[in-house]
Amino acid sequence: MEANTKQTFDPLTRQAEARLLEFARSEMFSKTFKEGMNMVEETAAYLDGPGRSDSKTLSRGDALVYASHSMRLTTRLMQVASWLLVQRAVKEDEMTTSEARQGKYRIVADEKAKSGLSFEKLAKDAPTLPGVLLDLIARADQLYDRIARLDRSLYGSIEAQIGNTVADQMDRLAAAFNIQK
Repeated sequence: MEANTKQTFDPLTRQAEARLLEFARSEMFSKTFKEGMNMVEETAAYLDGPGRSDSKTLSRGDALVYASHSMRLTTRLMQVASWLLVQRAVKEDEMTTSEARQGKYRIVADEKAKSGLSFEKLAKDAPTLPGVLLDLIARADQLYDRIARLDRSLYGSIEAQIGNTVADQMDRLAAAFNIQK
């Protein structure tokens, strides 16, 4: 009950909301969505099929590397899929832009430099890993990084815009002078 009577401040500016909706309804999003979901399916098919056979031919050490990187690959792709599904929900009016920008739906840039993980390092340190797995990892890393940049571009700008846009200032003036729009 209290939530209904309590008015909360929503910092999402009209421009940011329009930008989010424009992106979610764009051809770029449709292509990115299709690419991401195809990547998830392709990875699952490999890991559940030929990848099982491939992993059995590896040495014990390389099998451990294979297992850890296939889990990392799967996790990253699930994060990408989740982000894409949230954007599709916005597009189809199943979720508001306010809901979509909540932290639990955001994707963050991977700190590769700090973690020491990179495709190049993996290919050098574990040269016996199957080429298909290495290819999937490289493509998933590129997709993840692109989605993280999109997230920062679309949602990071919201934090930067709070209280700083001309529209925000106009809204404040209108409220101060009780002017109806």
